Amino acid sequence: MRLEIPVLALMLPLATVAAQRPTSLAGRSVVYAPHGIVSTSQPLATTAGLAVLQRGGNAIDAAVTAAAVLTVTEPMMVSIGGDMFAMVWIAKEHRLVALNASGRAGALATREALLARGRKDMPARGIETVTVPGALAGWNELLKKYGTLTLAQAIAPAIRYAEEGFPVTPVISDEWKSQEALLREDTAARRTYMPDGHAPVPGEWFRNPDYARTLREIAKGGTGVFYSGPLGEKIVKRSQELGGFLTIEDLRKNSPTWVTPISTTFKGYRVWELPPNNQGVGVLEMLRILEPYDLASMGHLSAPYLHHLVEAKKLAYADLVRYVGDADHLVVPANRLLADGYIAGQRTRLNETRAQRRVDPGDPRVSGETIYLTAADSAGNMVSFINSLYDHFGSGIVVPGTGFALHNRGAGFTMEPGLPNTIAPGKRPFHTLIPGFVTKPGPVATADGHGDEPYMSFGLMGGAMQAQGHAQLLINLFVFHMDIQQAIDAARFRHTTGLTVEVEAPITDAVRTQLTAMGHEVVDGTRTRFGGAQGIIRLPKGYAAGSDPRKDGMAAGY
Repeated sequence: MRLEIPVLALMLPLATVAAQRPTSLAGRSVVYAPHGIVSTSQPLATTAGLAVLQRGGNAIDAAVTAAAVLTVTEPMMVSIGGDMFAMVWIAKEHRLVALNASGRAGALATREALLARGRKDMPARGIETVTVPGALAGWNELLKKYGTLTLAQAIAPAIRYAEEGFPVTPVISDEWKSQEALLREDTAARRTYMPDGHAPVPGEWFRNPDYARTLREIAKGGTGVFYSGPLGEKIVKRSQELGGFLTIEDLRKNSPTWVTPISTTFKGYRVWELPPNNQGVGVLEMLRILEPYDLASMGHLSAPYLHHLVEAKKLAYADLVRYVGDADHLVVPANRLLADGYIAGQRTRLNETRAQRRVDPGDPRVSGETIYLTAADSAGNMVSFINSLYDHFGSGIVVPGTGFALHNRGAGFTMEPGLPNTIAPGKRPFHTLIPGFVTKPGPVATADGHGDEPYMSFGLMGGAMQAQGHAQLLINLFVFHMDIQQAIDAARFRHTTGLTVEVEAPITDAVRTQLTAMGHEVVDGTRTRFGGAQGIIRLPKGYAAGSDPRKDGMAAGY
């Protein structure tokens, strides 16, 4: 294997770098490229995006093209029946912009309607969880405002793979197979995704002619085919047949929203996330709680280190449940959860020696499954892009003849009354999707990050794993000075509920025993439970990128 000197460790003594090499899953090398680079969770998507860059397209074009291919090659994770978010560094404007393309609950989606059906909690699957899909409108908005390709041009590779087929990759095959029981519950889903009666095995050829026809209709007629035309009418008709909450007017009214990203500083860098309705503020709260602790002296993946991260996660996620939802319905603004006084108070609630089973949300008044991809081009544009169905195959419902699954984002609502995230018509649900971005101070940088220089686009898929995964990856980079691939490879934890903490195999038995003594209930987690990360770092010349070995993907550049 070629020796790689970590980009972020060049200022450290080499002995220090060697001593801090992570306990990890793999030994991939960082991918370096002089002009442009793409990193995704599936090789065909990466190469499709790279081809766009090589033909003169920009990073925005490449990201949308790669996302469209992923709807074909990784269909349990993403489709045009889902939502998306993006942060984009626009080089010519020297600024970071953010797009929220999550859809809203249908006009018929009320708490009262669910109660009348005997529901006490939000269902996890099925037609009642289907909100307006926002992804396609988001793709189109990005291309219109900052791309050079038309939507028809960007989705052309996806149409080809859907029509001609492709060999299914191993990790995707395993995840596909795990959902066979769900797919059998819906006739169209079974016919679309198990045409031979089973999920495709690794290397087996898969075609989706229905989806190819759907994408060709969109290429010819534009997004109106989906949001007000015959495709939208099919979706609404099927929704109403099954007892769903969507109307054609809900689809017509759908519109992506350009939003202002939120940020905090961490170890000299500025970390950016999207504001509610997603969980990005949870990343920033975790980092702010943890920053004063000497995590490096605790040792990477030691029991004290993992304990501090898990307990900080509990505090941040309790706030997500209580305070985060549709931005138009917030009682507590996201920036109040990051205020100095509030963070100091939260830090006093972190028990440094004992795991807490239940953590209540703080009181801010006292201080006043998914795909992620990233692309960068020779002009300096960088895209952090995430697109998802939520759970595998989303709602589990495919409208007959369309070739794609509808998401189950409505499962992110709560039926508890009086919260920002309580289900109601026209609301955006709480979202786990969070594209991340990092900047560093430039020569004219201000305290709020204006004038910063772009440093890294990154993300980590995996539902509730995402915010805690972002924090782990950033700490690997900026506390333990790993390079981008090492930071992605390093073993992770995933706190679920109560005292339960899932850990990856490389975390030692000795550490597990120490965590158990501190009150944690430590269990093994399957490989895909810990998310799949991608990241691109901007160098003085060119880029460095990493791709998660937990997925089938890769980074590639030119």
